[in-house]
Amino acid sequence: MRTDAELRGELLAELGRLRQAVPEITGCLVASTDGLLIADDAQALVVEGVAALAAACLGVSQRIADSAGHDEFREVLIRSSGGYVAMYMAGHGAVLVLLAAADANVGLLHHEARRATAVLSRVVADAVLSFSQGLPEPARW
Repeated sequence: MRTDAELRGELLAELGRLRQAVPEITGCLVASTDGLLIADDAQALVVEGVAALAAACLGVSQRIADSAGHDEFREVLIRSSGGYVAMYMAGHGAVLVLLAAADANVGLLHHEARRATAVLSRVVADAVLSFSQGLPEPARW
């Protein structure tokens, strides 16, 4: 079983790899679908607020997908005058949030992010398993 520090190190390494692969990324983070920050590689950004808003956006996006008769929600891209915010499901309990400059290559951003979600999904699943194995047995009456 890997330690929390090792798991967090894997998440940060993948976020760093993403930033190298797509230089226009200005910040990235992994959050729980409940809006709690798990890991980040973002400077000058209120990451806790972004994590919470990402969870809200995912909830609305999933409801839209459901209403349209589509299966599981996977990703959303927001384009603004200042750049992009892209969110990708990373397993069942986490989301990858990427912030990118307005001149970002969106195709490359999607390609690298989709590859990264496979890695992040595995690490988050390992962390959940590690956490659940460390819980005490429930009292039996």
